[in-house]
Amino acid sequence: MRTIFAGLATVAALTVAGSAHADIRIAHVYGQTGPLEAYAAQSHTGLMLGLEYATNGTMEINGEPIEVLEFDTQLDPAIGRAALAEAYGDADAQIAVGPVSSGVALAMLPVAEEYERLLIVEPAVADSITGTNWNRYIFRTGRNSSQDAIANAVALGGEGVAVATLAQDYAFGRDGVSAFREALADTGAELVHEEYVPTDTTDFTAAAERIFNAMQDVEAERRFLFIIWAGGGNPMSAINAMDPGRFGVEIATGGNILAALTAYRELPGLEGATYYYYEIPQNPVNDWLVETHFDRFGTPPDFFTAGGMAAGIAVVEAIRAAGGADDTEALINAMEGMSWETPKGTMMFRPEDHQALQSMYHFVTEVRDDVDYGVPVLVRELGIEDMDIPIRNQ
Repeated sequence: MRTIFAGLATVAALTVAGSAHADIRIAHVYGQTGPLEAYAAQSHTGLMLGLEYATNGTMEINGEPIEVLEFDTQLDPAIGRAALAEAYGDADAQIAVGPVSSGVALAMLPVAEEYERLLIVEPAVADSITGTNWNRYIFRTGRNSSQDAIANAVALGGEGVAVATLAQDYAFGRDGVSAFREALADTGAELVHEEYVPTDTTDFTAAAERIFNAMQDVEAERRFLFIIWAGGGNPMSAINAMDPGRFGVEIATGGNILAALTAYRELPGLEGATYYYYEIPQNPVNDWLVETHFDRFGTPPDFFTAGGMAAGIAVVEAIRAAGGADDTEALINAMEGMSWETPKGTMMFRPEDHQALQSMYHFVTEVRDDVDYGVPVLVRELGIEDMDIPIRNQ
């Protein structure tokens, strides 16, 4: 392990295969410090496991050793932008992976275009990354906001279903509801109310009362309150304490990391769609990931571990197909339309916007005596063909 001070970023360079200067240099540019540190740690663990898995433990591709360079964005867009420039420039990384934050990712996209080198976005989710701010050097293995919203609409929607939404009043919440609304209309469900509150809201009484008033007289077989929320102050427990069942309202939300699922334990039967839960996918890649993660860390892999592994495998498959890492055009040609196996099953880079199409999972929460969180149990897999994900870069 050696440490390099590069501009605004601190770079820890790990030479995996033992050479002084590896032929393949991959930069992981991600927020190692800050409030998303747990997500970042999962992502890096997954990336390294993906490289290991795809190379059968050799950490070589076509006989060339891999070197992984770590850059800390500190969740600051300016630092992230400078770190990626250092990675491509001084460190001569052919491919970069990351970051965690969508805001940082958006700042990094033009740098990839300037240097004409690939950035594989994992796990930042904003639609605009592979939408209005996209360029041809950007690929994303992580899901986007539309995939989250559409999967939940498919899971919850249907004739005779009425839905209200509660979201934070900023781009994440409003964009999420917009995509959810668009997808829900195709299911036959009715969106009857949208509620937006400040991001730092802790008292949800007034918002819940407005939602209940809007829902109580709606003729429907099922009534859902769908919550889109990020960060602290999650309203699920607070609203559940207000007994929404007296209005015939069921709380629904998307999946989350294991630590956040503790709140789901209060809501057995809660439905939604999730990106990943380690017990759901049944395939050899996930079997290896789960077994290896338990053996090395004593815990199951989480959301962002699976995503990082998908990115690592994609890197290896792309370099193999392109015959090396030095020719960016060959890499782009190899990756457009490329399918590869991940812990979630088959993913495919859509040629038009380089977004990875992938399965999502309709779940229902189950409470188990030996688990301290609500367990997402599979209702059905939502495959690539079940979700019409818009192309937003045109």
